[in-house]
Amino acid sequence: MSLWFENGATRRLLCRVALLLSLSFGATAGTVVVAGIDGAISPPTSAYFLRALEQARESQAELLVLKINTPGGLDTSMREMIQAILASPVPVATYVSPSGARAASAGTYLLYASHIAAMTPGTNLGAATPVSIGMGGEQPERKDDGKGRAPSGSTMEKKVTQDAAAYLRSLAQLRHRNVEWAEKAVREAASLSAEDALKQKVVDFVAADLADLLRQADGRNVGMEGGERRLNLAGAVIVTVERNWQERLLEAVADPNIALILMMLGVYGLLFEFYNPGIGVAGIVGVISLLLAMYALAMLPINAVGVLLLIAGIGMMAAEAFFPSFGVLGIGGAVAFVVGALMLIDADVPGLQVSLALVLPLAITSALVLAGIGSFALRARRRPVVSGAEAMLGGTAEALDDFEGQGWVLAFGERWQARSDAAMKRGERARITAVDGLTLVVQTERKGDGS
Repeated sequence: MSLWFENGATRRLLCRVALLLSLSFGATAGTVVVAGIDGAISPPTSAYFLRALEQARESQAELLVLKINTPGGLDTSMREMIQAILASPVPVATYVSPSGARAASAGTYLLYASHIAAMTPGTNLGAATPVSIGMGGEQPERKDDGKGRAPSGSTMEKKVTQDAAAYLRSLAQLRHRNVEWAEKAVREAASLSAEDALKQKVVDFVAADLADLLRQADGRNVGMEGGERRLNLAGAVIVTVERNWQERLLEAVADPNIALILMMLGVYGLLFEFYNPGIGVAGIVGVISLLLAMYALAMLPINAVGVLLLIAGIGMMAAEAFFPSFGVLGIGGAVAFVVGALMLIDADVPGLQVSLALVLPLAITSALVLAGIGSFALRARRRPVVSGAEAMLGGTAEALDDFEGQGWVLAFGERWQARSDAAMKRGERARITAVDGLTLVVQTERKGDGS
């Protein structure tokens, strides 16, 4: 036996078998995590991306592919995502997909920040000029000065543009991409198609689909914080990270139009509950809607003047039902509501704007609903009381026995103790004039008794 193990050829054969067994049982294919953004970049979008990135880190994925189709979004959310990409131990590939998608504004920054930038044929990127912030109005058109640059605007505009240009330029230098075009994207709102972006070295490659993207990226060296890393994507297992219900809910309510609708539902519910107290369904719906609206608006850049105009408009429309002003309060409230809604978002961010097509019908509907609720409440207050002691006044009581001064009567189907100034006989009817605790004060209906 010892001679057999001492044979060199036998030892080499055993080592090869052991190596093959270890490779066959121990080797595993890499993992590629895929996440997708379709729409404006907002705080819920950033939270979803960070969760996908954390999942990729925990699973030691070879690559995180972020498929995007975005018109842009909030600067704070975009920078949060970029900071996570730059500090990520997992390479990130931003992929503009599907065909017809775009990576405008904030999407361009994400492409430049990613370790790999790719696009589907028929897509475009660019238009990274900072949008106006303040009153939600559009920037005035600025013509070229003949040197390929737009003339300077206000000091604040220059500061914002310079900051954005420097930020995108630094990302381009970090990833060794086209620095000159990055400047144009910010200062001149330049845009490129997928093929032109590849020619100008703005993106790394154009891929028809995810499989093509992984094939082209396989074996590529990407720069990480700890040095270069070679991607091993052959036979990779693809894991898609879907949004959970909390992220879907937050992304839905983060839409300013949805937030505005929730706000009005909250106002309707609370007013209806206040005017007509009941089992509380309207109040509960109103409170939940208002809380969701407040949470959504807290995530967005809000114009304080717009909020005050909204509140004033709602108040005037509600007051029209209680203080008839021949429509002055109602019309004024509707106008204030429309202006406030259009000024609500304190930034002209694509995809995060209140739609005029929603605001006008909502203002008209709100005026009608608030007036209806107010009129309903006024009619309810003017109705005669139908329960309690007040409802018994003027009613009829029938004597159950002969009595003088105090006895028993039948009123509203119940037996009551009654007090009368005049003697009553069994079966005689009297009118209830007062309720003294559990005793009815009655007055007989005999002719000539002054009743």
